[in-house]
Amino acid sequence: MSKHVLVTGGAGYIGAHACKALRKAGYIPVCFDNFSTGWKQAVKYGPLEEGDLADRARLDEVFQQYQPIAVMHFAALSLVSESMSNPAKYWSENVNNALNLIEATIAADCENFVFSSTCATYGDQDGVVLNEDTPQRPINAYGGSKRAIEDMLRDFGASHGLHSVIFRYFNVAGADPDGEVGEQHVPETHLIPLMLDAIDGKRAALTVFGSDYPTPDGTCVRDYVHVCDLVDAHVLGLRWLEQDKGDAVFCLGSGKGFSVREVIDASRSVTNRDVPIVEGERRAGDAASLVSGSRRALSDLGWAPQRSDMATMIADAWRWHQAPEYEY
Repeated sequence: MSKHVLVTGGAGYIGAHACKALRKAGYIPVCFDNFSTGWKQAVKYGPLEEGDLADRARLDEVFQQYQPIAVMHFAALSLVSESMSNPAKYWSENVNNALNLIEATIAADCENFVFSSTCATYGDQDGVVLNEDTPQRPINAYGGSKRAIEDMLRDFGASHGLHSVIFRYFNVAGADPDGEVGEQHVPETHLIPLMLDAIDGKRAALTVFGSDYPTPDGTCVRDYVHVCDLVDAHVLGLRWLEQDKGDAVFCLGSGKGFSVREVIDASRSVTNRDVPIVEGERRAGDAASLVSGSRRALSDLGWAPQRSDMATMIADAWRWHQAPEYEY
């Protein structure tokens, strides 16, 4: 019996890596994407079904065709600054579409749901390593929308028996070590690819947004996880559900934060090039320092990051940036 998994946003950065990991683990990933930010060239590991999560009839059609054993939900808007200026867009695209997907999942008698959430649901809580029991206090519509979806999964689990595993994490970095898929966004907003573009002359400079935060060097501090480590955890989460272990929430992080300036310094060691930078103002909605632990993922899932040291993440991303396939 084929084990199809419906991967929403499967043509995006994390989704494409998840599809590769699923295929390697013996599943057949079905990529469902509207290509608002994803790339058809990144769909390499299973069937492609183009569609929008707002289109319930299209979702029902795909569920009926493949009868997936699980949904892995990545598709979402994720720009913090945009969510601050246009919260309606995030509540509509993220929350309404997730509700549509969850209802379609239940209607198709698919009982397992793996959700890509975010540690942005915690808001700005400096000085602590965030874990699954930390109170959630989002300070922007992006984090608020993700928390709302977590609440929906809890409610539909209680009422309809939908089983879910929720992953909360911060910055995802790196690229497939084999060079088959990597990170490319239009527009690009993530620190490491922006930095590598500046090094490579594809943009004039890297803008450092804020240098007066209450951190050791004044720049924001974040936790980083290699994309391959991240998607390996999602596969373990799927197996958790297949083994009927119940609903669960896991934080995925290194427990160590890196400031923007520390990431820049690390890139010099990897690329042997300087990063041209300009100082910018703070962005609305940015927290000063956010670091996540992953003790529960280690103890319960058996997950431990293998490639999430900063040098490896930058090296894998740099290799992808220099490859011909970088331009999807």
